[in-house]
Amino acid sequence: MTVVVGYLAGRVGPSALQLAVRAARTLGTSLTVATIVPPRWPTPSLARVDAEYEQWAEQLAVDSAKEAQRYLRTLADGVEVNYRRSAHRSVPGGLLAVVAETGADLVVLGSYAGGRRTRVLIGSTADSLLHSSPVPVALSPRQYDCRSARFTRLTCGYAATAESTHVVRRCAGMAKRYGMPLRVITFAARGRTMYPPEVGLHAEAGVLEAWAAQAREMQQRLKADGVVDEDVVLQVVTGNGWQQALESADWKDGEVLVLGTSPRGEITRVFLGSHSGKIIRHSPVPVLVLPG
Repeated sequence: MTVVVGYLAGRVGPSALQLAVRAARTLGTSLTVATIVPPRWPTPSLARVDAEYEQWAEQLAVDSAKEAQRYLRTLADGVEVNYRRSAHRSVPGGLLAVVAETGADLVVLGSYAGGRRTRVLIGSTADSLLHSSPVPVALSPRQYDCRSARFTRLTCGYAATAESTHVVRRCAGMAKRYGMPLRVITFAARGRTMYPPEVGLHAEAGVLEAWAAQAREMQQRLKADGVVDEDVVLQVVTGNGWQQALESADWKDGEVLVLGTSPRGEITRVFLGSHSGKIIRHSPVPVLVLPG
């Protein structure tokens, strides 16, 4: 068992490594830094381009390992770190191959620094893994930095529906297994076009508050039905847009937001609805996405 983190020199910086180290400490396992490079050309080139191409790929892997080692020299104190180079036609495919080879518990990805309006930028690699990974996928926010050596609290994103109760059960089990407090939270955002202008802002606020009250009732049922313990914090957070809602959630250093998913057939292991995608993009803390 291990935590696999995808890393490529000069791309996402230390944010993914920061998250991966804390995940490995929390899970009590090792860390595997995986660099995925393109495979060698299937047809040899008379111009020896294939040899140069393979040399370039090998150097990329070496540079990535050296850069990661520089970050991890002091960051990963007490954590066993291994480095793997894997050749694959796609980065997601290569990471899934490493996950299978190592029997990984978790795969970690960073956010590209170019994301302007969002904290967590879901690139093509993350998007693919979120729809195919058999293990949970953890995404770090841009410029993620944490003072805690390990995760300090799990916040379970709860849709306040009967169908999403299984997600809370999984989060409660994780929190107990790793000795962390649990919070169950439900988000709601007032959009720019939530209701027609002629309805009025008062009516819009009233509808949102009625929904929040219903969500609180659903949360209380989690305790009444024994899904979560009595000491679990329950919270409903609303805001004018997803960014404000996420910022109003009173996050702790070392906290992780856990979101559940729904299976959609044999191939698609993870399905994220539009709301989940928006929550991920605006989360100020790392997001852990559970496979369906």
